[in-house]
Amino acid sequence: MKNLFDKARVGEVAERIARLSPGSQALWGKMSVGQMLAHCSVGLKTATGELKPPRVMVGRILGPIIKPLALRNDEPMKKNSPTAPIFIIEGEPDFEGERAELMRLVDGFAAEGSACCTDHPHAFFGRLKPEEWAIVMYKHLDHHLRQFGV
Repeated sequence: MKNLFDKARVGEVAERIARLSPGSQALWGKMSVGQMLAHCSVGLKTATGELKPPRVMVGRILGPIIKPLALRNDEPMKKNSPTAPIFIIEGEPDFEGERAELMRLVDGFAAEGSACCTDHPHAFFGRLKPEEWAIVMYKHLDHHLRQFGV
């Protein structure tokens, strides 16, 4: 499974992030490229426990059913998947600052490995093992990088 503990995947993600520009346009969804970068940073901050969003009700109900399906293979996330409120970015963030922050978080997550992962439950899936966090973080980044054509 592709995951963010794999150095090859980290290199791939870094290269794709580098190909973004302030003018990159979404192929689907409502976010700007700066909002997407900030949104992805929030995801990594939840994986490390820096942010601890509450479980969402739909996740408490569907999370146990969807989690094994989402983690069973390298199939990409579906377009226009629902988002917890903490992941919604208002305003227009600074593109270069958000890109640098996201790369800092990606590099830190990969370098620290399992030790950096929180035991706080994922807002939708619930409790995740470090290896599952690494898969979910890769899939989340891949989803949004595909959203912007990279």
